[in-house]
Amino acid sequence: MLPYNNGSLPIEVSEFLLNCFVRSPTWQLWLSLPLSLLFFLAMGANATLLITIWLEVSLHEPMYYLLSLLSLLDMVLCLTVIPKVLAIFWFDLRPISFSACFLQMFIMNSFLPMESCTFLAMAYDRYVAICKPLHYPSIITDQFVAKAVVFILARNTFLTAPIPIISARLHYCGKNIIRNCICASLSVSKLSCDNVALNRIYQLIIAWTLLGSDLILIFFSYTCILRAVLRLKAKGTAAKALSTCGSHFILILFFNTILLVFVFTHMAKKKVSPDIPILLNVLHHVIPAAFNPIVYGVRTQEIKQGIWKLLKRGG
Repeated sequence: MLPYNNGSLPIEVSEFLLNCFVRSPTWQLWLSLPLSLLFFLAMGANATLLITIWLEVSLHEPMYYLLSLLSLLDMVLCLTVIPKVLAIFWFDLRPISFSACFLQMFIMNSFLPMESCTFLAMAYDRYVAICKPLHYPSIITDQFVAKAVVFILARNTFLTAPIPIISARLHYCGKNIIRNCICASLSVSKLSCDNVALNRIYQLIIAWTLLGSDLILIFFSYTCILRAVLRLKAKGTAAKALSTCGSHFILILFFNTILLVFVFTHMAKKKVSPDIPILLNVLHHVIPAAFNPIVYGVRTQEIKQGIWKLLKRGG
């Protein structure tokens, strides 16, 4: 779709059209059902977790504050992406304004690294708890959480903000159809009339720097935890320590596995259907959000007790 003025010259576009799964329109109906269920599950489970931690005084501890931050990030990511995707599936509301598109791009590019950085802070919390238990109360304090939150917000906002800013400053005078369900920066920048090499290089460097460094530090923390656990000689202590860290590690592994699969399928796009990376990109914004609070609720006794107390209050 080429917008022209009366002089037959291309004009700047004011909105984009999100075209996803156009090759398989039946996907939209079938995907909308599990996607809507995952969305409501994610919103409900994270809201329940936040309310439980807020109302239960025994959960007012650094580890649960970090978990609250993770839930908030998950809810914002879900609300930013999934309602628009469902609106496309159900009502064919494909248009998205210029400003809304780049706002969505900013939130996606900044909040996903924030989530990765939150996992890193939680891994450090578990490392101190198991490897330096006597120093835990003096190291992992409310002040530590406050500083960690400021660092998470500042680092990822500052380093990822140039991506949507650079993309928004490009000239879009040609096609305005985005071959994606969301305003992914690479999908949007393809529509620009300008040279987008700088945008792509910067995004690649930032993505691998932020997510890669977080992943390396997380695995280093859990390697130290595993070594410390194997040295524990008290009966049942090692099993209890591994159980405490199990939920953290499962969620971190799941978060990064989906991301890595998306990266590899995007790189091998000539060998796979172009709809697969689009689908994985959408699912990466809802599946971790849906399972994060469930895994913590199942594996953390204090949270289960807090939710049970909350339900009894409501009854």
